[in-house]
Amino acid sequence: MKKKNNLRLQDPFLEREREQYEHPLPSREFILQMLTEQGAPVSDEELLQLLHIETQEEELFARRLRAMERDGQIMRNRKHAICVMDKLDLIKGKVQGHPDGFGFLIPEDGSPDMFLSEKEMHKVLHGDVVMVRQSGVDRRGRPEGKIVDVLERANNRVVGRLHEEHGIQYVVAENRRITQDILVAAGQAGGAKAGQVVMLEILKHPDKHAQPIGRIVEVLGNYADPGMKSKLRCASTICHMSFPRMWSVRPKRFPPSLPPQIGPGAKISAACRWSR
Repeated sequence: MKKKNNLRLQDPFLEREREQYEHPLPSREFILQMLTEQGAPVSDEELLQLLHIETQEEELFARRLRAMERDGQIMRNRKHAICVMDKLDLIKGKVQGHPDGFGFLIPEDGSPDMFLSEKEMHKVLHGDVVMVRQSGVDRRGRPEGKIVDVLERANNRVVGRLHEEHGIQYVVAENRRITQDILVAAGQAGGAKAGQVVMLEILKHPDKHAQPIGRIVEVLGNYADPGMKSKLRCASTICHMSFPRMWSVRPKRFPPSLPPQIGPGAKISAACRWSR
């Protein structure tokens, strides 16, 4: 209780709250201050613990948060975590990976690119759309960012080479801008052998605590196989384009009536034969 009282005493508007309420809650200003100091979205549970909100206070505190959200002081992201609207100075853009592990944010508004450290890149893959807050400058004087939220995942399927070490299977992406090894879920190798080129579907995208995980949906073959370079080019295109979109932008290269095996979920080998 003493810890709670000490924290509440730091509220610069405590006296105002005491005058208005018999059991004062943290003021809006103090809530915004505490949220801003976290530097990232905060869940309801985390905020309750941070401000030492008692069980009997939770309903009134929830009402205060809803009022702040209605008034545009805070917002909730797609995970329902709380963000401060006018304090985070968020920048939306697309992640561009670098083969050395770091990356850049390419802002939608055309502002200068922002450096993303290798630590930040652990949360995303090349092409993801994110919200970033500038956290400082790097040693070269470039603005450096911290990823606050991932809005859109760009990679649902990845082409790469299967490796196995100490019984753990993982895929190294053919696209060198994707530097994270993607773990293969147990029993989801699809009969592929180490060294083969595969198509992997991502089941769990990366975050700051864990690597991406996927399952192998097709074995493309070995690098030495005839026509593998063409197959890789085709597979890379399909990885970044849905089948309906692919048909619409390349109508002359496909027959008007497609066999059942060609379409959403089709094998790369079949799709590449029809695209020649």
